Formats: sequence, structure tokens, C-alpha cells
Amino acid sequence: MADRLLCETDMAFQLFDWLNVESRLSDSEFDGETARAYFDLSQKLAADHFLPHYKTSDMHEPRLENGQVHVLPEIGTALAEFRDLGLFGASFPENLGGMGLPYLLSSASYAWFAAANCSSIGYTMLTGANARLLAAFGNKVQIDTFARPQIEGRWFGTMCLSEPQAGSGLADVRTRAVADGADAHGPRYRLTGNKMWISGGDQDISENIVHLVLAKVPNDAGDLPDGTEGISLFIVPKVLPDGTLNDIAVAGLNHKMGNRGTSNCLLNFGEGDGAVGWMVGEPGQGLRQMFMMMNEARIAVGFGAAALACRGYLLAVDYARERLQGRAIGQREGAPVAIIEHTDVRRMLLAIRAYSEGAMGLCLYCAALVDRPDDAEDAALLELLTPVAKTFPSEYGPKANDLAIQIHGGYGYTRDFDVEQLYRDNRLNPIHEGTTGIQALDLLGRKILREGSGLKVLERRIDDTCARAEAFPELSGNAAALRVALSQVFSTVDAVRTHPKDRQMDNAAPFQTAFCLVVVAWIWLDQAVAAHSLEQGLPQNDRLREGKTTTCRYFFTLELPMAAPLLAQVASGCDVTRTADPALF
Repeated sequence: MADRLLCETDMAFQLFDWLNVESRLSDSEFDGETARAYFDLSQKLAADHFLPHYKTSDMHEPRLENGQVHVLPEIGTALAEFRDLGLFGASFPENLGGMGLPYLLSSASYAWFAAANCSSIGYTMLTGANARLLAAFGNKVQIDTFARPQIEGRWFGTMCLSEPQAGSGLADVRTRAVADGADAHGPRYRLTGNKMWISGGDQDISENIVHLVLAKVPNDAGDLPDGTEGISLFIVPKVLPDGTLNDIAVAGLNHKMGNRGTSNCLLNFGEGDGAVGWMVGEPGQGLRQMFMMMNEARIAVGFGAAALACRGYLLAVDYARERLQGRAIGQREGAPVAIIEHTDVRRMLLAIRAYSEGAMGLCLYCAALVDRPDDAEDAALLELLTPVAKTFPSEYGPKANDLAIQIHGGYGYTRDFDVEQLYRDNRLNPIHEGTTGIQALDLLGRKILREGSGLKVLERRIDDTCARAEAFPELSGNAAALRVALSQVFSTVDAVRTHPKDRQMDNAAPFQTAFCLVVVAWIWLDQAVAAHSLEQGLPQNDRLREGKTTTCRYFFTLELPMAAPLLAQVASGCDVTRTADPALF
């Protein structure tokens, strides 16, 4: 049985039929044919160079020896192939040395590699986001010196936010940056402090590592400013432009449940005279700048979670078709049947498919929005959907992988089958790049109650999908259900606005879960409409249409109804958790 990474038919449908990626190639040398060739290249490279060391990288974690982190050599070999094909810079404009590909196409490519080996491809995700931030906010010398080598894939990048005492609470960052003159790269500083949970913080597979570090500049009295407004962003490379090592030490490695091929470090900046760094842009703008990198990383986390879930689905389907166990209902004798014949197994497979393909569709839709930054509506919708694109795949992806283990039975709980590793790898995603709770606060507090424009755009997009769905008898009932669910979202938001200010965020997490279900129901319905619009009578189209319609029906019948009680809880201002005495625990 050949190991499939993603469903090629579904990915092609989403890219070319649903989201029409070819329409985004007009300003590029790429056309539809070359886009499909790029799509095929990604599949082959992922299967040939990233999948073979998937389990090996899990068994042989990074190790720290004499201050240097060493990772599995096969990771470096695979990333060298990735670099030699120019894929680090695929979505960057040609004037920066990239290919100028739509973000949608490069993101679909990333999904293949995430399905094959999420920890190895993770280095490229951080590197691309780092370089994109520098291209947006750095000066010309900073871009030429630090961004271009990352776009080429020779240097890798990181983001250094969290500290041992300040994880998501960035207002408590204590890393300090003291002015140390200026040079061609900009205002120079000496940094001292500690950064924790730094993915790719050190390794031996790139020529250099560019750290983007959040730090505060002390005032004349030597005190650090309070809050997040005093945070600035600094470029702090492992190797300085003159070839000398910077004052950065690896204090330790974090040993993880999954995603083990990506090194994760505790870094000490400035054990000697201070690590040399250059400020990006103006003082106090660090957090605003870093949000560009974090938002890109959040969508990438969604893609990674969706890809792991999709691969788990394919493995579960293959196993369910081959594993013989039990008899058909009503029969006590005769040959055993494949377990896919059992209703409960099909229930689990439908759930996995609904979660995984729905998550992938959501992320691809957001990637398409990234390609239209000058469209005000698309930009507002992207702002709204970014926490959703991070949260739904990272919460429901592990659920999908959990069900894949269940379908495998006892075998799934062993290391002989990849489904247990897929679950362990995916379990990180609800945590990193902003926990699910952080995303909930962002969604309800900032994106809806404070801003709100994206919600109106979503309403119009959903109304358009429902109007088109009503033309198909199989989908009209789903359209009606989605309209009701959306109206419940709006009435819940209105109710929350009447709650006391200090209690409006009490139920942000259940609101986010319900909102995710409504959004993914819309994604499923929109895809089902696109599938019904395909040419009739072709076997491949008919199978795809049936698959989309059936899974859409599953989601609307068994998943979307869960949103209503959650929204009712939010609207009521439920205070069970607020009033629980901490002494009870």
C-alpha cells in the first residue's frame, strides 16, 4: 500500500476549481500548466525527501553538545533539496530573489511537506515569515544583509518572544537592549536576557540563524518601560556580518511530546558584553511589527494541523479497507468483512474527513485572502478569520488524529503505525503561536467587539454562498441552517455587548468554538456548491461531488448543531467559571 500524504484529487479541486488559483497568476510568469507542475513537484519532493525520515526524526531528537545543537542530518539534506529548487522564496517577489508565486499556491505546496514531515518543514515556515517581516519593516541594508539569505534558504530565521517568566504575557518581557551606536545596518544595541520555547533557536544545518528578538530599551534611569508599548524589535544574528559569533548561548533544549525534529531552545542573550542587535524600524513598534510574522505563522500552524489530520484520514481509510474483522449485521457465519463495512467506523471516517478537509479548505481560503492585500473587504475578513484558521485546525486536527488511532485499534497505539506520531505531532498546535484561549480573546475582543468590520464581510460572503446553494435541492436545507446559525452569532454578539465590560470575555472560548463551527460549515457549503458546478457525467467529478455533498451533510447534521448551545451559554453571560472559588481546585 503506497503511503499517501494528502488527497491529490481534493487538493486540486480546492486549488483549481474552488479557489481558481489560475486567476491569480496573471501578474506572474507562471500559468495554469506551470502551477500544476509546481503542485506535482511539491508532492514528489515531499514524498521522496521529507517522508523517509519522518519516524527517524522522531526517534533521534536534537542534541546539545559543547554549546552547539545538532539535528538529524537527513533534515539538512531534505532542506538543501528544498533550497536548491528555490522553494524558500517561492512566495516572495522576484525583486527580492523569489518566484513571485501566489501565497495560495505556495501554501498548498507547504501542506504537502507538513503532511510528510511537519518538524523538518517547520524551519522553512519560520524562515519565510522572518524574511517577510524584514522585507516589510527593515531598511535596505537590513533586507540585503539578513532577509535575502533567508529567501535563498542559506540562512534560517526564528522569532524570539516568550521568556521563562513571560509566555503569552509579552507586557512582562524583561530582555533589555542598550544603545551601542549605529552603523550601516541601523541603530545598534547590546541585548541581555533570556528567551524560551524558541523553535529552530539553534541547529547545524544552515549557515546562519537570524533571530528576531522582542526587547525593551531602558530609560535614562535604567528602568524598563511597563506594558507592551515599550517593546521594540531587533535583528540579532547568530553570526555577525563580520563573521564572528554573537553573544548568544543555548542554555538548554526542550524535550517534546511530538514535533521532535524541530529544535526548541532556551537562549541566553548577552552572557558576556551583550548580544549585538539592530533595531527594526522605530522604537516601541516591535509588537506591531511582530504581529505580521505571528499572523503568518498562525495560518501556517493551521495548515500544518490540517495536513497532519488529512494524512491521518488517508491512513485510516486505507486501514479500514484492508483490516478484516467481524461479520456483516445479521450474519454469524461467513468470511470476515473489512471494518469499513461497520457503521461506527464510517461514522469516524466521516468525522475525520469533515474536520481535516474542512480545516484545509479554511486555511486555503485564508491564503487566497492574503493574495489580495489591497482589497479592503478581503483584508478585513482575513483579520477576522486568522484566529479561526489557527484554532479550528489545531483543535479539530488532533481530534481527527485521535479517531484515526481508534480506527486502527490496538495497532494505532503502537509506534509501528504513523497515526500515533501524527497525533503527538499535532498536539502542539493548540499551544504554539498563541494558545486557543489567546485566539479566543483576539477573535471576540479585538476582531468582533472592537473592530467588527470583518463580521459584516463574512455575513455578505455567507449570504452569497447560501443564495447559490439554494439552486441545488441537496444543499438548500444546509443553506437555511447556515443562515439560522449566523443569525445566532449576531444575536450573541449583541448580547455580549450588554454584559459588563469586565465580563465580556468570560465565555470567549465557547464563543470561538461555536464561531469556528459556523465558519467551517460555510466553507463546506461553498465547496459543495463548487462541486455541484463541475461538469456532469464525468466519473471523477461525480465521485468528488458525492464525497463533498455527503461530508457537508454530515457536518451540518452532527457538528454545526453544537454551535447553538454554546452560543446560548455565551449570550446568557454564564458565570460558573468566574464564580468558582480558586480554593476549590
